Amino acid sequence: MYRLLRPLLFLLNPEKAHRLTFRLLDLAAHLPGLLALVGGRKPPKGAEVEVMGLRFPGPVGLAAGMDKDAKHVRAMAALGFGHVEVGTLTPRAQPGNPRPRLFRLLADEALINRMGFNNGGVEAAVDRLRHREPGVIVGGNIGKNKETPNERAAEDYVACFTALYEVVDYFVVNVSSPNTPGLRELQDKEPLLALLQQLVSIRMERTAAHGTFRPILLKIAPDLGDAQLVEVCEVVRASGIEGVVATNTTIGRDGLRTPAEEVTAMGAGGLSGAPVRARSTEVVRFLRGHLPRPFVIIGVGGIDSADAAQEKLEAGADLVQVYTGLIYRGPALIDAINKRCASRRR
Repeated sequence: MYRLLRPLLFLLNPEKAHRLTFRLLDLAAHLPGLLALVGGRKPPKGAEVEVMGLRFPGPVGLAAGMDKDAKHVRAMAALGFGHVEVGTLTPRAQPGNPRPRLFRLLADEALINRMGFNNGGVEAAVDRLRHREPGVIVGGNIGKNKETPNERAAEDYVACFTALYEVVDYFVVNVSSPNTPGLRELQDKEPLLALLQQLVSIRMERTAAHGTFRPILLKIAPDLGDAQLVEVCEVVRASGIEGVVATNTTIGRDGLRTPAEEVTAMGAGGLSGAPVRARSTEVVRFLRGHLPRPFVIIGVGGIDSADAAQEKLEAGADLVQVYTGLIYRGPALIDAINKRCASRRR
């Protein structure tokens, strides 16, 4: 059915299509069997994955950026996602960058976005997550507000971390979005290590006082070179976090089928979808070579088929996430990945 709906949704601008789609999915999640018509299925038996002390119902999750404000966790779980990563959340609500800020590259099955961490603030998300249904693994993707200078960025991450600590199952520290000025500078070794060590210290206090342990992952850009990736691995080891989400969107524009003048007219932003697949897999493979298990890697970037998901898993990912692939392929993509993974374990 999604094949019939997609041309109609693509007549709308991407943000309007996004809002409409989620309104329909939220409605369908309350009506038994309706989501199955568009391909939604719970993960089959045998698709379960255990990492970081958590039992994921299936290997594929929703990447951050689609459910920024934790409004659609129920619907996403009903589609078959084994986990839902909400955010990126910031301490204070912010509107993000001016519109238009989201563009489809149909010839490439890709998106360019410069959303800019638009969200309603962490406290509003916390209120929603307090009332979420049990049995859904939720990750909290955290960032800093645009106006917060980098020298005070740690304050924003700490504020989000402490606010979300009791209502999410794991954290992702996002220092790799290209759409917040200066954010990627936080990927440099010294500020990154200091930030992560501060969060780990807070976690140690929470765990000692209340017995609540929350895994922490770092989300990185696909544009890092080998030397920078080695530094990332050193930071992961030294800080005591559990692993990496690889990768975020890219600022690169090489090899696109969409005419260059059209791409230029879209302006700045992060590119996601099929063009990122190969590079994100390279990064996953590189990281796994330097971070053996039990360090965790979540592979994301260009996953638009069960084959693409399997590629990430064979490169060393423990879990995968989708975003752009869901827009182009629909909910049947999730079911296909879950079934492939379950069948390979039999």
